[in-house]
Amino acid sequence: MFRRAICRKLFVSSLALTGFFHGQTSWAAPPVNFNRDIRPLLSDTCFQCHGPDEQQRKGGLRLDRTEWSQVKGDSGALAVVPQKLDESELLLRLISSDPSEQMPPPNSGKSLTKPQIELIRRWIAEGAGTTGHWAFTPLVRPAVPNHPASVAIHNPIDQFVVDRLLREGLKPARRADLATLVRRVSLDLTGLPPTPQEMDAVLLDASHDAYEKYVDRLLDSPRYGEHMAQAWLDIARYADSNGFQIDSSRQMWPWREWVINAYNRNLPFDQFTIDQLAGDLIPNAKPDQIVATGFNRNHRLNGEGGLIAEEWRVETVIDRVETTGLTWLGLTFNCCRCHDLRVLQ
Repeated sequence: MFRRAICRKLFVSSLALTGFFHGQTSWAAPPVNFNRDIRPLLSDTCFQCHGPDEQQRKGGLRLDRTEWSQVKGDSGALAVVPQKLDESELLLRLISSDPSEQMPPPNSGKSLTKPQIELIRRWIAEGAGTTGHWAFTPLVRPAVPNHPASVAIHNPIDQFVVDRLLREGLKPARRADLATLVRRVSLDLTGLPPTPQEMDAVLLDASHDAYEKYVDRLLDSPRYGEHMAQAWLDIARYADSNGFQIDSSRQMWPWREWVINAYNRNLPFDQFTIDQLAGDLIPNAKPDQIVATGFNRNHRLNGEGGLIAEEWRVETVIDRVETTGLTWLGLTFNCCRCHDLRVLQ
């Protein structure tokens, strides 16, 4: 579930981050990240001719996998030789001015900018490191960036934001006024603008933590759970109707209320999962745990005369399996039915 402490820290940090940088500071570029910086460039400009489609692949070169440093193309050259720019055919083709050698070909409609080519050059010079798909990469806590003494930092989150702004040659915006911040955080946490009474209460509060107290009130508001639950209701295909034929009504709103209350009471995600998938199987299950299993009952219902009961039983089983797979398992269940996930590793 969405952790309130983290949420509060983010919004308080956003208040501190506005309007404090007034000078230009040089900033050392971090190492090139393959997944973030290089793979998108290759996908956009190279995969059409050097990707997974065997019918379209040219030159015996495949760039959607990371074996390029061990496999030679039809030319006999290696696409990438770590730290050896003059032996990396990929880079040589990118910087070539010969139309017969240049990549992407001039008539392909694809091109790379000079900064993008420089990014690839840096990547090769740094060792051409690669990583698998981000979803399969273990999370590692990053080091908190340093920051100039002239920049006011109130939270480690600020340091990451300022670090990125400086690397992009940008300056933090001027500090927004309190009324603007109140409106922003209300829309973010509840989906609704503050009422005139709520706005007045914050603006007339002379204490130093008036904004922080308002964030706490929003997190304690039932509107917080209503807003946060929207995405989950969508993915769980919630509806108070059958979704088929005459689309008659049914009573699914108790499950909706359970989801909203789960967010408002900050139910841990593991329990949030267990209750919805198997709340009725928990020993001495509470009524609300049984209600939680309404997740499995959000599928379509068919009241059509002449329906084949066994056919629709199988239809609803398939629906529940697909929705559970999409919601919790993602690539490891739904996508792999049609796609070879080895490409992503």
